Amino acid sequence: MAGMRLQTEESASTAPVQSDLISDDDRSVAADSWSIKSEYGSTLDDDQRHVDAADALNFRSSTAFDYGSDKEEGEADGISSELGLQSYWNAAYADELTNFREHGLTGEIWFGADVMHVVTSWTRSLCLEISRGRLPISDSFKEEPVEDADKYLCDWSVLDLGTGNGLLLQELAKEGFSDLTGIDYSEGAVELARSLANRDGFPNIKFLVDDVLESKLDTQFKLVIDKGTLDAIGLHPDGPIKRIMYWDSVSKLVASGGLLVITSCNSSKDELLQEVDNYNKRQLGIPLDTNTEEDQDISGQAPFRYINHVRSYPTFTFGGIVGSRVSTVAFLRK
Repeated sequence: MAGMRLQTEESASTAPVQSDLISDDDRSVAADSWSIKSEYGSTLDDDQRHVDAADALNFRSSTAFDYGSDKEEGEADGISSELGLQSYWNAAYADELTNFREHGLTGEIWFGADVMHVVTSWTRSLCLEISRGRLPISDSFKEEPVEDADKYLCDWSVLDLGTGNGLLLQELAKEGFSDLTGIDYSEGAVELARSLANRDGFPNIKFLVDDVLESKLDTQFKLVIDKGTLDAIGLHPDGPIKRIMYWDSVSKLVASGGLLVITSCNSSKDELLQEVDNYNKRQLGIPLDTNTEEDQDISGQAPFRYINHVRSYPTFTFGGIVGSRVSTVAFLRK
């Protein structure tokens, strides 16, 4: 999540207060979900933080908890936000880049540092299990020390979709990954990510300007990771269509036998599983109401297969349903 440029004392004191129908408590919950924090040097002010959090809250509540909807099946919710527009991110990262140049600030970590650390360490363990010929699909999967881990991880080429400031790739480098590439459609984000990587001692991480929906990359990666990019795509006015474009594009970027790891605050684990199941059915040319889990021949042909998800995030209960504000799910590419 990007921040805003530093304000002068005078402009900060006269900034208008955002007014809406969402309570301060709800805005705080949404801000926690999106991890819009200042511990890494963000200059995002509270008013703007609440505006962005309200967008996230509105979108999540309308999708995840719409149990009483009388919409016809397949009717799009039509929920959108400026967070789904490239113009928003271009402006946001222009401010982040200015803040870095003038003050050395790193900027926002979308979902926060704690979630980032969970994602990178958990993903590392998944990759190590697969490298050793094990498929980590059981509920009892645990992260364990592995001797000579770097020997296995050097074979994993990594692509970060919508890399932003690139800090996720820096964390993966600390975990032992070495072949690292980040793409973002915002030139400011890529310039910021390169600057931060060089400053922090990670000059070998590659950053490219590229739109995941229309990727020009002609190579595949053993690990493709997405932390919030699918969320932002879903907030575009044409979100449902662009999400379909997302899966068509990402399927070409993940190598056979490789992993796709998605972290989302707008989709639950089950919603991500359903989205992948729908993509698989479209690719196989079968009706969406077909139960592929019961047909082993069909499930064996599916482009993506669910293997595991993070279980360590805090959970909450709503309407008898237990969920988490953040979901991280891993899929294996056929």
